[in-house]
Amino acid sequence: MTGAVKDELVPHPVKDQLPGVDYCINSNPSWAEGVILGFQHYLVMLGTTVIIPTIIVPQMGGGNVEKAQVIQTLLFVAGVNTLLQSWFGTRLPVVIGGSFRFIMPAIFIALSNRYNTYLDPRERFKQSMRSMQGALMIASVLPTLAGFLGFWRIVTRFLCPLSKAPLVLLVGFGLYEQGFPLLGECVEIGLPELVLLILLSQFIPHMWTLKQPIFERFAVLLSVGIVWAFAAFLTVAGAYKNRPPQTQFSCRVDRSGLVSGASWIRFPYPLQWGIPNVDVGQVFLMMAAVLVSLIESTGGFIAAARYGSATYCPASILSRGAGWLGLSTFVNGLWGTPTGSTVSVENVGLLAMTRVGSRRVVQISAVFMLFFSVLGKFGAILASIPLPIIGALYCVLFALMSAAGFDLLQFCNLNSYRTKFILGFSIYMGLSVPQYFNGYVITTGRGPVQSGSATFDQIMQVIFTSPAAVAGVIAYLLDMTLARRHPLTRKDSGRHWWAKFKYYSRDPRSEDFYSLPYGLSKYFPSV
Repeated sequence: MTGAVKDELVPHPVKDQLPGVDYCINSNPSWAEGVILGFQHYLVMLGTTVIIPTIIVPQMGGGNVEKAQVIQTLLFVAGVNTLLQSWFGTRLPVVIGGSFRFIMPAIFIALSNRYNTYLDPRERFKQSMRSMQGALMIASVLPTLAGFLGFWRIVTRFLCPLSKAPLVLLVGFGLYEQGFPLLGECVEIGLPELVLLILLSQFIPHMWTLKQPIFERFAVLLSVGIVWAFAAFLTVAGAYKNRPPQTQFSCRVDRSGLVSGASWIRFPYPLQWGIPNVDVGQVFLMMAAVLVSLIESTGGFIAAARYGSATYCPASILSRGAGWLGLSTFVNGLWGTPTGSTVSVENVGLLAMTRVGSRRVVQISAVFMLFFSVLGKFGAILASIPLPIIGALYCVLFALMSAAGFDLLQFCNLNSYRTKFILGFSIYMGLSVPQYFNGYVITTGRGPVQSGSATFDQIMQVIFTSPAAVAGVIAYLLDMTLARRHPLTRKDSGRHWWAKFKYYSRDPRSEDFYSLPYGLSKYFPSV
């Protein structure tokens, strides 16, 4: 009779690359499976693509037709920008879509008094959109120059696991208002979607072993299809016939107005709303949003590299990605959208759920974006999925994306009081400061910064309502200044481990994951 096996009382080993990933960045599933996974990525990014115009377009004077056109345009530029980033930017499997951080400056612009003179709603929409275009196109210069001239490389070289962890954590956790509150707008379809998604992706794979990991890999498609059909049944059965208008808008499958507003075929094209206008104050306002988006996207790149089973991004690769992110924002402004570009947080979470970090899959999803941006009616049918279902997806996908931040703590000394203070204080302030700024607006109707300059006040509101930006900057500054010369600080913060990733050439694996295609690395070397 053998005795019980004793537990090994040793910590888990540190892993440079995440184990258990079925397909890393450079490996690909079969074409058939890749197409299905690409369509799933497209389905996931639709939520943000629909929510942003749904909030902004009515404030600009637009109706369902304008909202459908903006969604089609957002889909088109997202497809283009995703292909550019995956080919020539960081080379990571990231979807480049719209950002929630541009909603506030867009609304500030849309509600400017200068547009009250336009009595025709369509003309008011066009004029405010032209102002957003001009502001976005000029503001895009900031990340473009910071990236391609190497300024962002200098900044990110001082990052270490300790300062990166709060940034990555708050990129997803900071979007908590988009999760269960959105689900709660129609609990009878949102909650079943959340429960079913967790069952399919987490529980059933451990209870029922198949040759192919169907449930965890396609959990989003399966759960959304089932609950969407259930929502359609409730709509047809008249379950919401006598309910309040807001409930009908959230729960019914026929209230988005997108199908009726969309054209059968429409090609988004540059300057479709007219020649952009430029206002200096609005440019600086958009620059604040662009800066916040760049900080959050850096956290998204770090998480995507982890879930693609790549090594962590060298500083030069993050800088290259920042440059292409700036060009993506320019494309957004040129084509006419109210938002700049950022890394899609929910799609990074989907990499973790499916355990497929293949670059090709994300590029296939970009083809779906381009396809459905042109075929408006078909794209509108998919985009009319009730938002509470999207909120349920966010609850899981935002959480999975943020969990990549916990991975960074394996390189830090958690027994150090310095480590505990930087982590705890930065994360707490990243949640508390935006709460203060948002709460002040709710109670008083204006932001807490009242300098006498409306533009400056709005810029401060944009910056300090981003949890990731607040937490990331605080952690970065504290790590750079607190007990910097102490002999244990370098190891406690994981800086000794990060040293090999500060420069592209120090780790031979960087060439495998981040080199440019078509031999372009010879002409544009990373350092």
